[in-house]
Amino acid sequence: MIKIDALDKYYGDFHVLKNLSLNINKGDIFGLIGKNGAGKTTIFKIILGLSDYKDGNLSIIGSENNTDLQKKRKEIGFFIGKNFFDYLNAKDNLKYYSKLKGIKGEDEIDRVLKIVGLSGVNSKYRSFSMGMKQRLGIANAILGNPSILILDEPINGLDPQGIADVRELIKKLNHEYDMTIIVSSHILGELENTATRFGIVHEGRVLKEITNDELDLSVDSVEISVDDLNKARKILLDNNIKITDEKSISKGLEQYYFELVGGKKND
Repeated sequence: MIKIDALDKYYGDFHVLKNLSLNINKGDIFGLIGKNGAGKTTIFKIILGLSDYKDGNLSIIGSENNTDLQKKRKEIGFFIGKNFFDYLNAKDNLKYYSKLKGIKGEDEIDRVLKIVGLSGVNSKYRSFSMGMKQRLGIANAILGNPSILILDEPINGLDPQGIADVRELIKKLNHEYDMTIIVSSHILGELENTATRFGIVHEGRVLKEITNDELDLSVDSVEISVDDLNKARKILLDNNIKITDEKSISKGLEQYYFELVGGKKND
């Protein structure tokens, strides 16, 4: 759906993206991971046509030239920050954005509000909880039923219930509405429960693309418990296998990330 190949981006003399390549496949929930300043938001802006680049290639749904890219960008919905009017309710806010997007009638507004669980909410935006604000932002992003959805930090500032609600909404949009989704988050444990593939961005480069299945296979050790320890010990030692303890341990996304980029989680 989206392919970036050997792309370079500068802000003045600062080299933001360095020979960056990235592949988003149809049907992915693609988690884009990296610390602040790694280049994630710049990647989003380039995909959306909000920022240019020096060298490299960008393809969106098979199109590469500027004219076709602009057409294909109409198939992308995006949630990057929240820009709504405090004095309007959810529906009236979306009426404004529908007009900007050239979407006529209120059926589409009613449809997306139902998807995100805000149907019939008449209170003003200023009184919304953080979770409701995030869901309205996603509703705005899916107006027009885009085939690609970009979500920049959609669970930022949410409580556990809000995080769970957005997680299930992302999966619903992917599974039921066939949207390819790119999502960034600093909460790596939650992203691990949501995304099917990951791209790890560090200092303007994509260090690794990995699937969730591959992450689960990155096992450090296996700990076991048995009902006959002596027999199990003999079998393992006879096969030159050293015994540890019990339970299987696999690397989580957070551990994988820190091992790849260096550094460690702050306690």
